[in-house]
Amino acid sequence: MFLPATLVNPARAQAVFPSRSLRIVVPFSAGGVGDLTARTVAQKLAGLLGQPVVIDNRPGAGGVVAAAPVARAEPDGHTLFLMSNGTAVTAGLFKSLPFDTLRDFTPVSTLGHFDMAVVVPADSSHQTLGELVAFARAHPGQLNVGSINVGSTQNLAAELFKSTAGIDSQVVPFNGTPALIGALRGRQVDAAVEILGPVLAQIQSGAVRALAVTGERRSVVLPQVPTAVEAGVKDFVASSWNALAVPSKTPRPVVDRLHRALVAALADPDVREKLRALNVDARSSTPEQAAALLAADIRRWGAVIERAGIPKP
Repeated sequence: MFLPATLVNPARAQAVFPSRSLRIVVPFSAGGVGDLTARTVAQKLAGLLGQPVVIDNRPGAGGVVAAAPVARAEPDGHTLFLMSNGTAVTAGLFKSLPFDTLRDFTPVSTLGHFDMAVVVPADSSHQTLGELVAFARAHPGQLNVGSINVGSTQNLAAELFKSTAGIDSQVVPFNGTPALIGALRGRQVDAAVEILGPVLAQIQSGAVRALAVTGERRSVVLPQVPTAVEAGVKDFVASSWNALAVPSKTPRPVVDRLHRALVAALADPDVREKLRALNVDARSSTPEQAAALLAADIRRWGAVIERAGIPKP
Protein backbone atom coordinates (compact mmCIF):
# COMPACT_ATOMS: atom_id res chain seq x y z
CA MET A 1 0.00 0.00 0.00
CA PHE A 2 1.35 3.39 -0.98
CA LEU A 3 0.67 6.51 1.06
CA PRO A 4 0.67 10.06 -0.29
CA ALA A 5 3.84 11.95 0.58
CA THR A 6 1.81 14.26 2.82
CA LEU A 7 0.91 11.28 5.03
CA VAL A 8 4.43 10.01 5.58
CA ASN A 9 5.26 9.83 9.27
CA PRO A 10 7.41 12.89 10.20
CA ALA A 11 9.43 10.69 12.55
CA ARG A 12 10.51 8.61 9.55
CA ALA A 13 11.84 11.72 7.80
CA GLN A 14 13.67 12.77 10.96
CA ALA A 15 15.24 9.31 11.25
CA VAL A 16 17.59 10.09 8.35
CA PHE A 17 19.16 13.03 10.21
CA PRO A 18 21.77 14.15 9.44
CA SER A 19 21.32 14.00 5.69
CA ARG A 20 24.14 16.40 4.77
CA SER A 21 27.05 18.27 6.32
CA LEU A 22 26.50 20.26 9.51
CA ARG A 23 27.66 23.82 10.12
CA ILE A 24 28.64 25.30 13.48
CA VAL A 25 28.57 29.10 13.42
CA VAL A 26 31.19 30.40 15.84
CA PRO A 27 31.07 34.00 17.14
CA PHE A 28 34.86 34.15 17.58
CA SER A 29 37.89 34.43 15.33
CA ALA A 30 39.85 31.31 14.47
CA GLY A 31 42.46 30.29 17.03
CA GLY A 32 40.78 31.33 20.27
CA VAL A 33 39.57 29.03 23.03
CA GLY A 34 35.97 29.03 21.80
CA ASP A 35 36.96 28.31 18.21
CA LEU A 36 39.39 25.54 19.17
CA THR A 37 36.79 24.00 21.47
CA ALA A 38 34.27 23.94 18.62
CA ARG A 39 36.80 22.44 16.21
CA THR A 40 37.86 19.73 18.66
CA VAL A 41 34.26 18.67 19.28
CA ALA A 42 33.29 19.02 15.61
CA GLN A 43 35.99 16.58 14.51
CA LYS A 44 34.65 13.88 16.82
CA LEU A 45 31.05 14.77 16.06
CA ALA A 46 31.61 14.24 12.35
CA GLY A 47 32.69 10.66 12.97
CA LEU A 48 29.77 9.96 15.27
CA LEU A 49 27.15 11.44 12.92
CA GLY A 50 28.68 10.24 9.65
CA GLN A 51 28.66 13.70 8.08
CA PRO A 52 31.24 16.50 7.79
CA VAL A 53 30.97 19.27 10.40
CA VAL A 54 32.14 22.66 9.13
CA ILE A 55 33.17 25.60 11.32
CA ASP A 56 31.92 29.02 10.16
CA ASN A 57 33.70 31.84 12.04
CA ARG A 58 31.67 35.05 12.26
CA PRO A 59 33.17 37.30 14.97
CA GLY A 60 31.88 40.74 15.87
CA ALA A 61 29.10 42.69 17.58
CA GLY A 62 29.11 40.59 20.73
CA GLY A 63 28.18 37.46 18.82
CA VAL A 64 25.15 39.00 17.13
CA VAL A 65 26.45 38.52 13.57
CA ALA A 66 26.91 34.81 14.30
CA ALA A 67 23.68 34.21 16.19
CA ALA A 68 21.30 36.03 13.85
CA PRO A 69 21.67 33.71 10.82
CA VAL A 70 21.29 30.62 13.01
CA ALA A 71 18.07 31.99 14.53
CA ARG A 72 16.73 32.35 10.96
CA ALA A 73 18.11 29.03 9.68
CA GLU A 74 16.00 26.04 8.71
CA PRO A 75 15.29 24.24 12.03
CA ASP A 76 16.49 20.85 10.84
CA GLY A 77 19.56 20.40 13.05
CA HIS A 78 22.13 21.03 10.32
CA THR A 79 22.96 24.58 11.47
CA LEU A 80 24.22 25.08 15.02
CA PHE A 81 25.43 28.05 17.05
CA LEU A 82 28.33 28.04 19.50
CA MET A 83 26.83 29.74 22.54
CA SER A 84 28.86 31.04 25.46
CA ASN A 85 28.45 33.07 28.61
CA GLY A 86 29.08 35.97 26.20
CA THR A 87 25.72 35.13 24.59
CA ALA A 88 24.09 35.77 27.96
CA VAL A 89 26.04 39.01 28.42
CA THR A 90 24.97 40.26 24.99
CA ALA A 91 21.29 39.73 25.88
CA GLY A 92 21.62 42.40 28.57
CA LEU A 93 24.20 44.61 26.90
CA PHE A 94 22.14 45.79 23.91
CA LYS A 95 18.88 47.73 23.84
CA SER A 96 17.53 45.35 21.21
CA LEU A 97 18.69 42.31 19.24
CA PRO A 98 17.51 40.82 15.92
CA PHE A 99 16.49 37.69 17.84
CA ASP A 100 15.25 36.62 21.26
CA THR A 101 18.07 34.69 22.92
CA LEU A 102 15.80 32.47 25.01
CA ARG A 103 12.92 32.09 22.56
CA ASP A 104 14.76 31.59 19.27
CA PHE A 105 17.36 28.99 20.31
CA THR A 106 17.29 25.53 21.85
CA PRO A 107 20.54 24.68 23.64
CA VAL A 108 21.55 21.07 23.03
CA SER A 109 24.38 20.63 25.52
CA THR A 110 27.20 22.48 27.17
CA LEU A 111 30.66 21.60 25.82
CA GLY A 112 32.89 22.80 28.61
CA HIS A 113 33.60 25.31 31.33
CA PHE A 114 36.75 27.36 31.81
CA ASP A 115 37.81 29.40 34.77
CA MET A 116 38.59 33.02 35.36
CA ALA A 117 41.06 34.09 38.02
CA VAL A 118 41.91 37.07 40.20
CA VAL A 119 45.62 37.72 39.74
CA VAL A 120 48.09 40.19 41.25
CA PRO A 121 51.72 41.12 40.48
CA ALA A 122 54.22 38.54 41.70
CA ASP A 123 55.57 40.96 44.33
CA SER A 124 52.16 42.16 45.53
CA SER A 125 51.83 42.53 49.28
CA HIS A 126 48.38 40.91 49.04
CA GLN A 127 48.97 37.20 49.64
CA THR A 128 45.31 36.13 49.63
CA LEU A 129 42.02 37.32 48.21
CA GLY A 130 40.93 38.08 51.76
CA GLU A 131 43.87 40.45 52.20
CA LEU A 132 43.03 42.19 48.92
CA VAL A 133 39.42 42.69 50.03
CA ALA A 134 40.53 43.89 53.47
CA PHE A 135 42.78 46.50 51.85
CA ALA A 136 39.95 47.70 49.62
CA ARG A 137 37.58 48.03 52.57
CA ALA A 138 40.18 49.95 54.60
CA HIS A 139 41.04 52.22 51.63
CA PRO A 140 37.80 53.01 49.73
CA GLY A 141 38.34 53.97 46.10
CA GLN A 142 42.07 53.17 46.13
CA LEU A 143 42.06 49.62 44.74
CA ASN A 144 42.32 49.40 40.94
CA VAL A 145 41.15 46.16 39.34
CA GLY A 146 41.97 45.64 35.68
CA SER A 147 39.99 43.74 33.04
CA ILE A 148 39.70 43.68 29.28
CA ASN A 149 37.07 45.66 27.35
CA VAL A 150 33.96 47.16 28.95
CA GLY A 151 31.07 44.72 28.65
CA SER A 152 33.28 41.64 28.34
CA THR A 153 32.66 38.74 30.68
CA GLN A 154 35.92 39.54 32.46
CA ASN A 155 34.93 43.18 32.88
CA LEU A 156 31.54 42.21 34.29
CA ALA A 157 33.19 39.62 36.55
CA ALA A 158 35.34 42.43 37.97
CA GLU A 159 32.16 44.42 38.60
CA LEU A 160 30.62 41.33 40.23
CA PHE A 161 33.71 41.08 42.45
CA LYS A 162 33.09 44.65 43.65
CA SER A 163 29.45 44.02 44.51
CA THR A 164 29.83 40.58 46.11
CA ALA A 165 32.88 41.66 48.15
CA GLY A 166 31.17 44.90 49.15
CA ILE A 167 34.13 47.07 48.19
CA ASP A 168 34.56 50.50 46.61
CA SER A 169 37.16 49.96 43.89
CA GLN A 170 37.87 51.11 40.34
CA VAL A 171 37.47 48.70 37.43
CA VAL A 172 39.96 49.73 34.74
CA PRO A 173 39.41 48.30 31.22
CA PHE A 174 42.22 47.55 28.77
CA ASN A 175 42.18 46.66 25.09
CA GLY A 176 43.07 42.99 25.33
CA THR A 177 44.94 40.60 27.59
CA PRO A 178 48.51 41.66 26.63
CA ALA A 179 47.77 45.28 27.59
CA LEU A 180 46.10 44.13 30.80
CA ILE A 181 49.04 41.95 31.85
CA GLY A 182 51.48 44.73 30.96
CA ALA A 183 49.54 47.11 33.20
CA LEU A 184 49.42 44.56 36.02
CA ARG A 185 53.13 43.83 35.89
CA GLY A 186 53.84 47.56 35.63
CA ARG A 187 51.75 48.15 38.78
CA GLN A 188 49.25 50.39 36.95
CA VAL A 189 46.55 48.21 38.49
CA ASP A 190 46.62 46.28 41.77
CA ALA A 191 44.81 43.19 40.54
CA ALA A 192 43.14 41.82 37.43
CA VAL A 193 40.27 39.50 36.54
CA GLU A 194 40.95 37.45 33.43
CA ILE A 195 40.15 34.08 31.88
CA LEU A 196 42.70 31.63 33.21
CA GLY A 197 43.94 30.28 29.89
CA PRO A 198 45.56 33.47 28.55
CA VAL A 199 47.35 34.19 31.86
CA LEU A 200 48.28 30.64 32.85
CA ALA A 201 51.80 30.88 31.41
CA GLN A 202 52.34 34.12 33.35
CA ILE A 203 51.20 32.39 36.55
CA GLN A 204 53.32 29.31 35.96
CA SER A 205 56.40 31.43 35.22
CA GLY A 206 55.92 33.42 38.42
CA ALA A 207 55.34 36.75 36.65
CA VAL A 208 51.92 37.10 38.28
CA ARG A 209 50.21 35.28 41.14
CA ALA A 210 46.69 33.85 41.26
CA LEU A 211 44.77 34.63 44.45
CA ALA A 212 41.62 32.74 43.49
CA VAL A 213 39.72 31.17 40.64
CA THR A 214 36.10 32.16 40.19
CA GLY A 215 34.46 28.87 39.26
CA GLU A 216 32.35 26.65 41.49
CA ARG A 217 35.30 24.33 42.04
CA ARG A 218 39.07 24.51 41.90
CA SER A 219 40.84 24.49 38.56
CA VAL A 220 42.32 21.19 37.45
CA VAL A 221 45.45 23.05 36.30
CA LEU A 222 45.85 25.10 39.51
CA PRO A 223 44.47 22.81 42.22
CA GLN A 224 46.39 24.68 44.94
CA VAL A 225 44.54 27.94 44.24
CA PRO A 226 41.25 28.33 46.16
CA THR A 227 37.96 29.39 44.67
CA ALA A 228 36.80 32.91 45.48
CA VAL A 229 34.07 31.44 47.69
CA GLU A 230 36.63 29.37 49.59
CA ALA A 231 38.72 32.54 49.96
CA GLY A 232 35.83 34.29 51.69
CA VAL A 233 33.99 36.19 48.96
CA LYS A 234 30.56 34.61 49.13
CA ASP A 235 28.59 34.48 45.86
CA PHE A 236 31.57 35.49 43.69
CA VAL A 237 31.14 32.69 41.15
CA ALA A 238 31.78 33.50 37.51
CA SER A 239 32.97 30.90 35.03
CA SER A 240 32.99 30.93 31.27
CA TRP A 241 31.32 28.20 29.25
CA ASN A 242 30.48 27.08 25.72
CA ALA A 243 27.45 25.21 24.45
CA LEU A 244 25.89 24.22 21.15
CA ALA A 245 22.39 25.35 20.23
CA VAL A 246 20.00 24.96 17.31
CA PRO A 247 17.02 27.06 16.11
CA SER A 248 14.15 26.73 18.56
CA LYS A 249 11.74 24.92 16.24
CA THR A 250 14.15 22.04 15.64
CA PRO A 251 12.23 18.76 16.23
CA ARG A 252 12.98 17.11 19.56
CA PRO A 253 14.14 13.82 17.98
CA VAL A 254 16.80 15.78 16.09
CA VAL A 255 17.84 17.63 19.27
CA ASP A 256 18.07 14.28 21.05
CA ARG A 257 20.21 12.78 18.26
CA LEU A 258 22.61 15.71 18.47
CA HIS A 259 22.62 15.49 22.26
CA ARG A 260 23.56 11.81 22.29
CA ALA A 261 26.39 12.48 19.86
CA LEU A 262 27.69 15.41 21.92
CA VAL A 263 27.60 13.40 25.15
CA ALA A 264 29.60 10.66 23.44
CA ALA A 265 32.07 13.16 21.94
CA LEU A 266 32.71 14.87 25.27
CA ALA A 267 33.21 11.54 27.01
CA ASP A 268 35.95 10.57 24.56
CA PRO A 269 39.37 10.57 26.33
CA ASP A 270 41.14 12.17 23.34
CA VAL A 271 38.61 15.01 23.16
CA ARG A 272 38.82 15.56 26.91
CA GLU A 273 42.61 15.69 26.80
CA LYS A 274 42.63 18.16 23.89
CA LEU A 275 40.16 20.41 25.71
CA ARG A 276 42.11 20.15 28.94
CA ALA A 277 45.16 21.43 27.05
CA LEU A 278 43.04 24.53 26.34
CA ASN A 279 42.18 24.73 30.07
CA VAL A 280 38.61 23.71 29.26
CA ASP A 281 36.84 21.25 31.55
CA ALA A 282 34.83 19.08 29.11
CA ARG A 283 31.31 18.85 30.49
CA SER A 284 28.10 17.85 28.74
CA SER A 285 24.59 18.60 29.98
CA THR A 286 20.99 17.93 29.13
CA PRO A 287 19.26 20.47 26.86
CA GLU A 288 17.22 21.58 29.87
CA GLN A 289 20.32 22.14 32.01
CA ALA A 290 21.98 24.16 29.26
CA ALA A 291 18.84 26.27 28.82
CA ALA A 292 18.66 26.89 32.58
CA LEU A 293 22.34 27.94 32.63
CA LEU A 294 21.74 30.40 29.79
CA ALA A 295 18.65 31.89 31.47
CA ALA A 296 20.40 32.19 34.84
CA ASP A 297 23.41 33.93 33.29
CA ILE A 298 21.19 36.35 31.37
CA ARG A 299 19.54 37.36 34.64
CA ARG A 300 22.80 37.59 36.57
CA TRP A 301 24.86 39.50 34.01
CA GLY A 302 21.91 41.74 33.21
CA ALA A 303 21.79 42.77 36.87
CA VAL A 304 25.57 43.40 36.89
CA ILE A 305 25.28 45.56 33.77
CA GLU A 306 22.52 47.62 35.37
CA ARG A 307 24.45 48.11 38.62
CA ALA A 308 27.59 49.11 36.77
CA GLY A 309 25.67 51.62 34.66
CA ILE A 310 27.16 50.36 31.40
CA PRO A 311 25.57 52.23 28.43
CA LYS A 312 23.56 50.03 26.08
CA PRO A 313 24.15 50.59 22.34
